[in-house]
Amino acid sequence: MAPSAEIWTNRAAVMGAVAGALASAVVATGITVALDDDASAPVDRPVVTPVTTSTGALDIQAILTRVQPSVVAIQIQGSTLQGVFEGSGSGIILSADGMVLTNAHVIGRASDITVVLSDGSKHPATLVGSSPDDDLAVIQVQDVSDLVPAELVSADDLRVGDEVIAIGNALNLGGEPTVTRGIVSAKDRDLNAEGVTLQGLIQTDAAINPGNSGGPLVNAAGQVVGVNTAIVADAQNLGFSISVDHARPVIEALRSGNGAITPDQAFLGVSSADVADLTAEVRTEFGLDADQAGAFVTDVVPGSAADDAGLQPGDLIVAIDGTEIATSSEVRDAIIDKAPGDEVELTIVRAGRERTLSATLGRRGDTSS
Repeated sequence: MAPSAEIWTNRAAVMGAVAGALASAVVATGITVALDDDASAPVDRPVVTPVTTSTGALDIQAILTRVQPSVVAIQIQGSTLQGVFEGSGSGIILSADGMVLTNAHVIGRASDITVVLSDGSKHPATLVGSSPDDDLAVIQVQDVSDLVPAELVSADDLRVGDEVIAIGNALNLGGEPTVTRGIVSAKDRDLNAEGVTLQGLIQTDAAINPGNSGGPLVNAAGQVVGVNTAIVADAQNLGFSISVDHARPVIEALRSGNGAITPDQAFLGVSSADVADLTAEVRTEFGLDADQAGAFVTDVVPGSAADDAGLQPGDLIVAIDGTEIATSSEVRDAIIDKAPGDEVELTIVRAGRERTLSATLGRRGDTSS
C-alpha cells in the first residue's frame, strides 16, 4: 500500500471546523523553461554538467543565482467559518509573460492570489487551470513581461544518490528563498496525499518546509527535475516531488484550458465539508449528527452566486435542483456540468429549518480563485 503523505499549507487561521485540516504549503522546486508546444515531443536529455567550485564541490550559490529569477513566492487569502486566513507557497515561472506553475493545493481555496517576484515586486494573479488529482495548477501573473522562464528537464536520467536542491518560500519569511540540499533517495514512488494518489514521485531527503509547495527541485546543473509537493509528517527526511516527466503533459493541458478546474466553469462560490469531518464542538453548535448527510458550508466567497443567494457559513446543503447532496464532493459534481448564468435551486438546513434558495451561477474566472 502506498504510504500516506501530508500536503501542507501555511495559514494564519486554518479552518477549525474540519478535523485534521492541514496547514498549507508543500515543498517547492525550481525552474521551468518554455515548454514544447507538443507535449508528446521527445525530451532532450543532455549530459548533466554539475555546477561546481574550483575545488570540485557543488556550487550552491551559483545554482541559486541561476535559478532564483525563475522562482516566485505565492501568497493567498481566503475565508472560512473561522474567519479570514492567509497562506503561502511557491511557484515556477513557465513563460516570459507570467505563466506560473504551482501545486493545486496551494491555490485551491484562495479568493485572492498574489505573486512576489525575485525582485520583490508584487502582482495579482488569476487561475489558468488546476488539476487537483495531479496536485498541479497554472496561474497567470498580471501586468508583467520579460520574466525568466525556468529550465525544465526530464528526470529519467536522475539516479538514486544524485544531489538535488529544493528552493522555495519556506514559512513565508520573505526576502531570498530558502535553499535546502539533499540527494535523490528513491524514484517512481507512489503515495496517498489528502485522498489523492500521486504517482511517479521523486523521493528526496532535502528538507521540505511549509511554504515550499510548488517550488522547484533542481539537479546539480541547476535544472528543474521536479515540483516538490509532500512530506511524510511522522518520518524524518522524507520529501516527495512530482517529476517533470509526469508534470509536463498536465502543464500543457492546463495551459490549453483543459484542466479539471478552469476559469470558464460555472462558479457557485462555496467551500464545504462533510459533517463527519467536523469537530464535535462544531456539530454541537449547529445541531448536527456525525452521520448526517449534507455539505456543511464553511466559506462563502464575497460577491459570488452563493453570497448573492444568501448562503451563509454554517448552512447545510442537502439538495441541489432536487437532487440530494450527501457529501461535500457532491456539491462540485452538481455544479461542474452547469454553465455560467444557469440558475440552481439550493435546499439548505439553517438553524434546524429547511429552506430553499435560488442562485445564478457565476464564472470561476471572474474571481481570483
